[in-house]
Amino acid sequence: MFSAGKNLSVMMLGVLVLATSCQREKRSFQSAPPTYKSYQVTMGTLFPGTTPITSLAGPFEENAYGVSEGKRLYTQYNCTGCHFNGGGGIGPPLMDDVWIYGSEPVNIYSTIIEGRPNGMPSFRNKIPDDQVWQIASYVRSLSGQLRKDVAPGRSDDMNAHKSEQSSEKKTPKAVNEPK
Repeated sequence: MFSAGKNLSVMMLGVLVLATSCQREKRSFQSAPPTYKSYQVTMGTLFPGTTPITSLAGPFEENAYGVSEGKRLYTQYNCTGCHFNGGGGIGPPLMDDVWIYGSEPVNIYSTIIEGRPNGMPSFRNKIPDDQVWQIASYVRSLSGQLRKDVAPGRSDDMNAHKSEQSSEKKTPKAVNEPK
């Protein structure tokens, strides 16, 4: 009898140890959102509807080569992806007379470098400053803000007919000259 009681108490002790040592995996179906450090974002001084900061002219405003380079860079940096060829699409049009953040060269430069809310990414440290100024000059030429002798012509693939510069050389004949 003593051994049966001892076996029973050992069994009970074993069950008790197993019951307390086995815990189910704890599953949390509603966990707290991840914590992250908040950084203070510095915004520029330009806001929609305000006047431009200054009328600082860009270094390529009077330079036809710089504006042509801006046209090339506008395509290569895929500005056409949002602004198309200046007529607007996903991004605002660049050929009209209403500019949200100002049409001065420094405003356009600031928009490219800093970016703008709701879509315009920041290109700070991604595009060299001289190329940003070239793109800014080209963007101003899209709305006719530069002299005509500085602004680049429309690309040949955008024209309805071949440009005059790519036409074959022909010698005109007089009216009464035989054919």
